[in-house]
Amino acid sequence: MSRWSFVGRTDELTRLLAAVHEGQGHGLFLSGSAGIGKSRLLREGVAALPTDRYALSFVAASTATAALPFGGLAPVLPAEQPPGLSPAGVLRWGVEVLQEQAAGRRIVLAIDDAHLLDPPSAALVHLLARAENTTVLGTLRSGEQIPLPIRALWTDDLVAHAELAPLGPRETTGLLAAILAGPVDAGSAERLFRLSAGNPLLLRELVLAAATGGELVRTYGVWRWTGRLELAPSLTDLIDTRIGQLEPGVRAVVELVAFGEPLGLRLLDQAADQADVEVAEERGLITVVPDDRRVDVRLAHPLYGEVIRRRCPVSRTRRLKAQLAERLELVGTRRRGDLLRVAVWRLDSGTAQDPALLLHAAVQAFTRYDVPLATRLARAALDADGGYDAAELLATILMFGDRPAEAIGVLDAVAGDIACEQRRSRWLTVRGMVSYWGLSDESTVDTIAAAGQSLSDPGHQARVRAFEAIMRLHGLDVDAALRLGRSVLDRPAASVAARELARSTIAHADAVRGRFRASATAIDRVQAEAANWRVDMPYLQLAMELARGTRLALSGDLAGIDAIAADEFADQAGAGDFRLGTGYLSILQAYAARLRGRGDDALKASLDACAVLATSRVFAGLAHAERAQAAVLRGDVATAVAAMAEADRTQTPGMAVLQPWLEQARGAVLVAGGDLPGATRHLCELADRLRADGFAGHEVLVLHDLVRLGQAAAPVGPTCTDGNRRTVAQRLAELSETVDGVLTPLLARHARAAAERDGAALLEVADEFAKLDLTVWAVDATAMALRGWRRDRSTSAAAAHERLAALLTRCDQIRTPALDGLRPTLSDRELEIAGLAAAGVTSRAIAGQLFLSPRTVENHLQRVYSKLGITGRGELGAALRSIPGHDGGRTR
Repeated sequence: MSRWSFVGRTDELTRLLAAVHEGQGHGLFLSGSAGIGKSRLLREGVAALPTDRYALSFVAASTATAALPFGGLAPVLPAEQPPGLSPAGVLRWGVEVLQEQAAGRRIVLAIDDAHLLDPPSAALVHLLARAENTTVLGTLRSGEQIPLPIRALWTDDLVAHAELAPLGPRETTGLLAAILAGPVDAGSAERLFRLSAGNPLLLRELVLAAATGGELVRTYGVWRWTGRLELAPSLTDLIDTRIGQLEPGVRAVVELVAFGEPLGLRLLDQAADQADVEVAEERGLITVVPDDRRVDVRLAHPLYGEVIRRRCPVSRTRRLKAQLAERLELVGTRRRGDLLRVAVWRLDSGTAQDPALLLHAAVQAFTRYDVPLATRLARAALDADGGYDAAELLATILMFGDRPAEAIGVLDAVAGDIACEQRRSRWLTVRGMVSYWGLSDESTVDTIAAAGQSLSDPGHQARVRAFEAIMRLHGLDVDAALRLGRSVLDRPAASVAARELARSTIAHADAVRGRFRASATAIDRVQAEAANWRVDMPYLQLAMELARGTRLALSGDLAGIDAIAADEFADQAGAGDFRLGTGYLSILQAYAARLRGRGDDALKASLDACAVLATSRVFAGLAHAERAQAAVLRGDVATAVAAMAEADRTQTPGMAVLQPWLEQARGAVLVAGGDLPGATRHLCELADRLRADGFAGHEVLVLHDLVRLGQAAAPVGPTCTDGNRRTVAQRLAELSETVDGVLTPLLARHARAAAERDGAALLEVADEFAKLDLTVWAVDATAMALRGWRRDRSTSAAAAHERLAALLTRCDQIRTPALDGLRPTLSDRELEIAGLAAAGVTSRAIAGQLFLSPRTVENHLQRVYSKLGITGRGELGAALRSIPGHDGGRTR
């Protein structure tokens, strides 16, 4: 574990330094709770100040020096005071000493924990703050008694005073990555942020405890917290200090809230003495917050609950939870989630006797995608003689908790309890789902198809057919999938869940075939019926998201992908450890970041997906394929090759519908490895297979990859009646008439402009790509235009250089074949001379600096102009900025 780094606080640090550099008042004091990062911010600010301009003094007040006269400033004052001075004389002496030590520089006095200053030190600080050449900086702990001379600093407008807020989610994630020397998966970062409430000290203690206890694991380079919280003694002591000694009544209030939060204020007032509730709120142990028409009570800090719950004896814990359940049952479980809370309290208190309550609560937890809680409740329902219904639910949840073998065991144990067709159809579909996707048994689809034929009820048969349809689609039998899906929609007896599962299958098939409008309409219909299928089939959400994500990715709708990532399902999946959901959404985010040219973000999101899906093989192959694509964009060939190998290893036959994405990634990896002919051959063959399968949506993107490789005129497809094969550009023109949306016509224009080497048309296409946020494609189109103009020494090259440079500022450091083809073969000396010339240095000055003759410098510059396709210095800056890795004046 690396040193605890200083991360974030950019605005606060800027304000701190501005108080010194810009003379804004006479200083700045920052208040905040313990561990919020005040001291570190103050130290970083002081360390950033040059000692040749400022006389820097840093002191840390403490309880040990608070009773000693000038104890707080002892480190900066002489050990002996002149004898016989009055109190006022001593203060003047202190000011004079610091002025002498400054030797004409501006005095900067920084005081950490200024609330602990002894009275004489506080008075001296106040006097110093009045001097024109002095800046006073300091920190204060919120809630502490502040010496009057220090408080007067801002009440008299001598210094500014600000409250230091907790770290935000992004800053917390950055801090975690810095301390662990690697990225942390989004779910773990969010949970640690929530527990620490943005307090760096508490976050540090949490991470140290998790690391010591082996609860932080690293998978594919991404750290992931298991979720098991170990509280180190230092952390427990810290929380104990904040909570303090509690009277029995106040402790009862805090314990009730710890086990029941969020707890309705009305319910708490009934369960505890109102006076004790008020005391707990006054002491900052609980907070009262309005929530719609209800007023809820929560603990003031999440870690208070962890300590309180662990310290509470088992017998009292069970009694309190039983009391909470009884109270809520008395007032009525009228609010969403109340039934779930009662079931958990009953289960934890050992008073759960109703399997129906546990079963309904498990369903509710699963509909919220809280897989661990749903598993626990469903297992309890089964143990309480919940019968077949509990077993079916438990097996389903186990499947989505990456435990398929255990799920099969649960189902087979109740096979003898199937006494009706309804149960038979449900048992067949759940067991088929577990076997097909969980255990990768391809024969499952034929097995359930045959078993489904024996069902006589049309509604029950429709449920089996809906599952068979999606399995056929995932196995690339698209025609059968569409036939089965439509037959389900044609059956009035089909349940809502069966119909919408079939509709999701059709929507996915329409997306890969390029029928984006029909796909969108179907997905909207499935979403509109969510309230009617979620209880019966909550995992249908995943099928719908796969269909929707496929459509958005194939149509280049990056804004639509952003909307999915911000949707409620994303939050629920992350909070509930629904890994298939969070993993797939991370893949989509990686895809969008890659097309925007944000290679670092793409790699992080794809690594998150790989780590989350490490124990599941449903989307694992796709995650590694996207990781390979991100690595290619960043020019990391070794990582790309390794990721592609892992994609092949983890891809399953039951997810063959995702294979086009893997094969597209393989083409990119071949190019990155230098095998352009092999990549071209592979992509042409892939395009032919996709054409034969009717996957026009995928075919379009593969053909565009060929265009970006400079292969717009390459032959693809079967031989036509004229004895020739269509070119990539011609095939894209054909597809632009049948594939929905604005993207395919734009890709066809790109192909045509590339084939005709029409620079102006390429720039027009680049502008359209940029409007869609497809920055990498805009870069490639611009690079193609520029390469032609450089070759022809066209005057149009100058404007293209400017446009390419502007596009590259929107990207990370990226590499594409088009950019590589544009990269000039300039020597280090030529780049150095060009950078100096672009920065405005004259040829004579460059010659003197590099010990060359002016003629030699000019000769080098002429060669640079020739290779860049420009005419002189006026175009040099933009031309250099259009070279990845160069800023126009200095190489990176």
